[in-house]
Amino acid sequence: MKKLLAEFIGTFWLVLGGCGSAVLAAGFPELGIGFVGVAIAFGLTVLTMAYAIGHISGCHLNPAVTIGLWAGGRFEAKDVLPYIISQVLGGIAGAGILYLIASGKPGFELGGFAANGYGAHSPGGYTMGSALITEMVMTFLFLIIILGATHKNASAGFAGIAIGLGLTLIHLISIPVTNTSVNPARSTSQAIFVQGWALEQLWLFWLAPILGAVIAGLAYKYLAPNKE
Repeated sequence: MKKLLAEFIGTFWLVLGGCGSAVLAAGFPELGIGFVGVAIAFGLTVLTMAYAIGHISGCHLNPAVTIGLWAGGRFEAKDVLPYIISQVLGGIAGAGILYLIASGKPGFELGGFAANGYGAHSPGGYTMGSALITEMVMTFLFLIIILGATHKNASAGFAGIAIGLGLTLIHLISIPVTNTSVNPARSTSQAIFVQGWALEQLWLFWLAPILGAVIAGLAYKYLAPNKE
């Protein structure tokens, strides 16, 4: 139960911090942080939580990460579904708090609410095919970073830094394509509030990250087996 609560809190922070930076700060006329700021914010949420709850739950914060770690032999199958449920609920809670804050501004319009999308809902107008490839490859590489940084032969204590910076880089590359998901819980949390097109396109932001994560898990298990 402590592990599940930690995953809930961690994913809550990821959505509130990462998506919050996009909704509340990215487009501010004079002090806007832009895409770069949002990318850094997402990386910081993972970096900070890695040291806050990593020793409790492993700090997955992401259904794709949980499934990828299972595929790589680093996580027990019986814990996969409980972790995913906790992550999704934590993400929704984070999006709910973000909505309460954002809607307190006069003239508030929900808009995209930092949701992930492709086609007309891609920041750069990228197609579904581009979105699928991007989300799959970025999640694959994210899992490679995670599996490598947390390997028994890796330098102890530095995993959070590598993983946080890895997520920052992923956002710098892919925000223009899909607004960056690589995390089904993060995508679900925003889509529930946006409804419509965001829910219709949500399938891609579950399928692509999970496929990329599973491939990475299997690949790294072959490259460097490491049982907990």
